[in-house]
Amino acid sequence: MNTFSYTFLIPILPLLMFLFIGLTGHKFKPIVSGVIGTVSLGIVTLLSYATAIQYFWGVGKIDEVFQTIIPYNYTWLQFWGNFKISMGILLDPISVMMLVVVSTVSFMVHIYSIGYMKGDGGFSRFFSFLSLFSFSMLGLVLATNIFQMYIFWELVGVSSFLLIGYYYEKPSAVAASKKAFIVTRFADFGFLIGILILSFYTGTFDFGVLTNPETTPVASMTGITFMGVSVVSWAMILIFAGGAGKSAMFPLHIWLPDAMEGPTPVSALIHAATMVVAGVYLVARMFVVYHFYAPGVQELIGYVGGFTSLFAAIIAITQFDIKRVLAFSTLSQIGYMMLALGVSGYGAEHGVGYMASMFHLFTHAMFKALLFLGAGSVIHAVHSNYMYDMGGLRKYMPITHITFLIATLTIAGVPFLSGFFSKDEILVAAFEHNKLLFAIEFLVAGITAFYMFRLYFNVFWGEDKHYHHTPHESPLVMTIPLMILAFGAIFAGYLPFAHMISPDKTPMHLHLHWNIAIPSVLIGLAGIALAWVLYKKKNPIPDKLASAFGTFYTTVYHKFYIDEIYLFVTHKILFNMVSRPVAWFDRHIVDGTMNGVAFIVTTSSNKIKGLQSGQLQQYAAVFIAGALGLVLLGIYFLQ
Repeated sequence: MNTFSYTFLIPILPLLMFLFIGLTGHKFKPIVSGVIGTVSLGIVTLLSYATAIQYFWGVGKIDEVFQTIIPYNYTWLQFWGNFKISMGILLDPISVMMLVVVSTVSFMVHIYSIGYMKGDGGFSRFFSFLSLFSFSMLGLVLATNIFQMYIFWELVGVSSFLLIGYYYEKPSAVAASKKAFIVTRFADFGFLIGILILSFYTGTFDFGVLTNPETTPVASMTGITFMGVSVVSWAMILIFAGGAGKSAMFPLHIWLPDAMEGPTPVSALIHAATMVVAGVYLVARMFVVYHFYAPGVQELIGYVGGFTSLFAAIIAITQFDIKRVLAFSTLSQIGYMMLALGVSGYGAEHGVGYMASMFHLFTHAMFKALLFLGAGSVIHAVHSNYMYDMGGLRKYMPITHITFLIATLTIAGVPFLSGFFSKDEILVAAFEHNKLLFAIEFLVAGITAFYMFRLYFNVFWGEDKHYHHTPHESPLVMTIPLMILAFGAIFAGYLPFAHMISPDKTPMHLHLHWNIAIPSVLIGLAGIALAWVLYKKKNPIPDKLASAFGTFYTTVYHKFYIDEIYLFVTHKILFNMVSRPVAWFDRHIVDGTMNGVAFIVTTSSNKIKGLQSGQLQQYAAVFIAGALGLVLLGIYFLQ
């Protein structure tokens, strides 16, 4: 029997729960939906951990090389020869790692949501949507081919749309869900075109063929160019566009901050730890093609990641909605991951960036999910998202306070928490390959520590707001996930990650580079110290600084007016200068021509329809008149 024969249950169980809860949830008490969905995800999590243990410390490695194992792979659509679309399960180091990430965070969110969503009118609907998302994301990471990944990629988009717009009675939630769906659909259209170009020239969708550096058919595309650029580069740019949309890279980042309209557990699940890293996973999955056959595109990915990281970190400094601060933090951290892939080499000696990107994806999932769930606990207590409505909450919410502090220290890169180790490896990779990107990320490290401790001090220290209702700690069903994720945030960095993840699937041997780690820690501590001075106690300095920066501060606060630029381009240029003239031409020329033809036909038919009166006398008279006419014409021409 196949060692991993049970793995089909990992995506199937959430799918069954989606159908069962969605169709029958209204027939029993809402809490039952939560318990059933949570138990199901608990089983999925146990199976995922069993898979990881068996793979990394069991049958997955042969002669020091981790193998690609495909327990299931069934032909879904057969085109010709070997060109087909299959549905299956692929196990390799990064897919198994992602199984652990998705199942762990999803399970914690399910437990947490039982308390957070208690009393909500759509409780069963919420857990049904969570199960659909879990199924979609698990199907994505287990895909054996790029078209299967695309199918589940779109299912993730549908799940996101449903969960962001969960509060459908709120116009802002509806607008946010539409915005996320539309922006990512534009990106996904590019993804689809890239897939079609790649498969047209290679004759396959399978990752095992496309990403084999020795036998990949992508090599045949390198001599074919379009507009001076190789076809493979065009294909990989378009595929990256899909990843940039899902991972909210600049300039496709605009949907993510608004997506905070969904319930806070949704923010933790989709927009912090799992869905938004799908783009990073896609680039990592296709890394061989990027590195060997589209190096210019790989470099572009690094610069896009670096710019997004800095851009989002600067905006986070000025935001007051705690979920939006964390949303921009997510953008910045995913930029770190993209940058690491962009500067990575190949092999055990040069693949530090690849390993570091996946390492940071893993640690980020733990501490960012913890930050969002901690924020949800605070919102649950004070019924507000805004920092100026909070203060002194450490006295009322000790567990939330301690766990949130752990996550904040971790993202700030404080030794020896998990974020310190993964961020250090990214900085090492950037320093070795691109000094400009290293300088950007070094600066971002200080900014990250500053805005996160600005958030922490404003919420848990500062001035006690004398709340209308005394805040209290969240119930155990919400605080237990916080404690488990805090454990992960502390110790995830001690996993032998370099021994498990590398671009060529061979173990890597790494050590701390203190020449980089010490300066990065110092700039992080400088950011923490600055936040301490400005925000630990209420004082007028932050307002004075905001006034001193004037227009620049206002511009950053309004997110550099990127949304307004999009609205201007769409409404003033596309709608007014393109859509309106096209609509006028359609109404007056196209429709007018058709209406004119219809008018002529109708008028003519009204005039001649009397000829078909059905009166025999009329037909006889016409017949005789016609016959006489023909006789007269004959006499005339015969003379």
